[in-house]
Amino acid sequence: MRILLVEDETSLGEMLTTSLSRHGIVVDVAPTLSIAREAVLSADYDAIVLDRTLPDGEGLTLLAEIKARPARCPVIVLSALGSLDQRIDGLDLGADDYLTKPFATEELLARLRAITRRPAAVMQEHIVLGGLAFDRGHRTAEIDGIALDLPRRELLVLEALILRSGRVVTRQTLEQAVYGYDDEIASNTLDSHISRLRRKLEPAGLEIHALRGIGYLLRQAG
Repeated sequence: MRILLVEDETSLGEMLTTSLSRHGIVVDVAPTLSIAREAVLSADYDAIVLDRTLPDGEGLTLLAEIKARPARCPVIVLSALGSLDQRIDGLDLGADDYLTKPFATEELLARLRAITRRPAAVMQEHIVLGGLAFDRGHRTAEIDGIALDLPRRELLVLEALILRSGRVVTRQTLEQAVYGYDDEIASNTLDSHISRLRRKLEPAGLEIHALRGIGYLLRQAG
C-alpha cells in the first residue's frame, strides 16, 4: 500500500512514516497543499491522509481535486479541528473518514484498513492464487498454509503483482507501489526483488515473467 500524508508537522510526519512503514506501507509526505497537488497528479495512491491547517491553505480544498481524478482514492482527514461542525464539514466535502488529533497510530492503521476495504477503493482483502494465499489486511503471505518470509519491499512487489495477476504490470507501476518519491532507486534494485520473489513463489506454482521493456506478469505455471 502506498499513501500520501499531507502534513506540515515534521516530527509527526517522520513518526508516521516510520510507524506505517513497519506495516508495509509506503508513505510520501507532502508538507503543503501545492506539493500535495503535484503528488496527486504524478502518482497513484491507495489512500490519502490529509491535515487541514497547512501553511498555504485549508486542506479540505484538496478534496474536490481528488474527487475529480479518474481513479479516486479514499481520504482520511487527520486534524486538530475536531468539533462536530468541523467533522461534518470534512465529511460533507468528500472525506471518507475523519480522525482528530491527538490520535493513536493503531487507530489510524485500522481506519486505513477499513477505507481500503470499501467497494469504492476496489481492493480485495484476501487473495488466493495457486498455492499462495495473500492477506492484505494483516500483511501476510502463505504457501499451502506455511508463512512466507518476505521483507517489506518484496511484500509490496508481491501485492502489486497479485492485484493484477494475469496482466502485465509496468516497471513504473511497480516502482510507484514500492518506493516513495524520496527513495533513491538503484537501476537493478527492483530486478533483485523480483528475482528473490520469483524463487520463493515457485513452490506455489507461480511464475513471474519479465517482458523486456514492458514489465512483469504474475501467473500460474503451466
